[in-house]
Amino acid sequence: MSPVLAGVLQLLALVVALGLSYRPLGDHMARVYSSEKHYRPEKWIYKAIGANPDTEMRWPAYLRGVLAFSAVSVLFLYLLQRVQGSLPGSLGFVSIDPDQAFNTAASFVANTNWQSYYGEQAMGHVVQTGGLAVQNFVSAAVGIAVAVALVRGFARSRTGELGNFWADLVRGTVRILLPISVIGALVLVACGAIQNFAGIHEVGQFTGGSQQWNGGAVASQEVIKELGTNGGGYFNANSAHPFENPNGLSNLFEIYLILVIPFALTRTFGRMVGSVKQGYAILATMATIWVGFVALMMWTEFSHPGPAFDLAGGAMEGKETRFGIAGSSLFAVTTTLTSTGAVNSFHSSYTGFGGGITMLGMQLGEIAPGGVGSGLYGMLIMAIIAVFLAGLMVGRTPEYLGKKIGTREIKYAACYILVTPALVLTFTALAMALPTPADSMTNTGAHGFSEILYAYTSGANNNGSAFAGLNADTQWFNTTIGIAMLLGRFLPMVFVLALAGSLAEQAPVPETAGTLRTEKPLFTGLLVGTIMIITGLTYFPALALGPLAEGLAA
Repeated sequence: MSPVLAGVLQLLALVVALGLSYRPLGDHMARVYSSEKHYRPEKWIYKAIGANPDTEMRWPAYLRGVLAFSAVSVLFLYLLQRVQGSLPGSLGFVSIDPDQAFNTAASFVANTNWQSYYGEQAMGHVVQTGGLAVQNFVSAAVGIAVAVALVRGFARSRTGELGNFWADLVRGTVRILLPISVIGALVLVACGAIQNFAGIHEVGQFTGGSQQWNGGAVASQEVIKELGTNGGGYFNANSAHPFENPNGLSNLFEIYLILVIPFALTRTFGRMVGSVKQGYAILATMATIWVGFVALMMWTEFSHPGPAFDLAGGAMEGKETRFGIAGSSLFAVTTTLTSTGAVNSFHSSYTGFGGGITMLGMQLGEIAPGGVGSGLYGMLIMAIIAVFLAGLMVGRTPEYLGKKIGTREIKYAACYILVTPALVLTFTALAMALPTPADSMTNTGAHGFSEILYAYTSGANNNGSAFAGLNADTQWFNTTIGIAMLLGRFLPMVFVLALAGSLAEQAPVPETAGTLRTEKPLFTGLLVGTIMIITGLTYFPALALGPLAEGLAA
């Protein structure tokens, strides 16, 4: 079987698996966030944190819940790392330095999981399981909660109430993420991923000495790392490490985990707003972009010219032979079009255009299908922009899902789409202008610039993957990327929740003959075009200096 055919079959198998999961999971999540029933373990949690899950919140109160919970999470994870050297199960590792502890705490709470350290050489069992793995669950649940609040803004009318943040947080964790993670961890263990609390031990004898490895609860962390679109690996090699991702079957399963909730949330959206066709329109937009990027990446990596590439069957540098170009390309596109950041190959070693595709996937806003929750609310913001542009073209007040998109709503949407590019381009410019940050670049020229651009793109978009070659474990990068991650996560949430509150206060607008049909293929095409044009106008100059220049020079 040719590698290209194998790649096509992998893609088809993945699409079938996602299709079979779409309706049951999407309907289940709609029931979870619409139910008034509280399970007994959930009641224990509410009592422990002093929350009343039946109290409805307006958007400022909902936002205060998001920010307060996240601030406490950052502080807890920071302190846990700072005292690691005194904790049992630390495997002899010392406490984490302040700048790196801040960076890691910000990273995992912001659902970014950017790592400027070697996991197997820095973090013990307590920090890995009691700190990082916990944040993998709750940061994902926060993202879903914010998305559900926006959906309620569309679904409700004449009220500013968006639900209860604490109830949404707990339900997302207990009823969605935990059950799937338990089953997924068993699948990964069956595939060969490790799951233990072993200490450091020597493996084999090599020229010049032996190699040391430590065990860990890897399978359980791996599953929520992918399912929650987190991405932080137990080992530095991430999903390229055989303990995390042993074979082709586990590789395909991990890609499935990354995509299943973001895609299924479009079904949840359709059910909650009372029109599954609206969910299908959003799904079609996400799927069109994702399939297009996968095809483009495979073409780029399989057909890049040169004798070395011809002998290897494509651009194999930086890729695991057990996954090949197809499995690596599929993983790379999926992880950068979502906010996952997990890698099973090294994006810095991709062709110039291939590296640019991974960067562009993040710069789209990670909305195809995006992170758990963040992908849906990001796409809905883009839908609002699209109907606004359509309204300008026909001279009609734009409407979406029965809600008028007026001055206030479009200001919130505009602020949302401006935050991340401003962070990425400002920090990249500062890093290139100042003398010290540039010293961390392994490469010069276009590829060196791509390393810096990729780092801030990944941080501000809450992705977490990196162009290998940049030494990001410095005070400058730990601090500035940490700031970019926090601002890139929580500033957009402010505008999303404010928009949700504004929409929920409106009375529904009756549909007329002049109303734009947003469930039709025409709107899907308009939405895809809007996304590509906004991203192109924003990032094209920076991309031209990095991956495009490198690709054209190859």
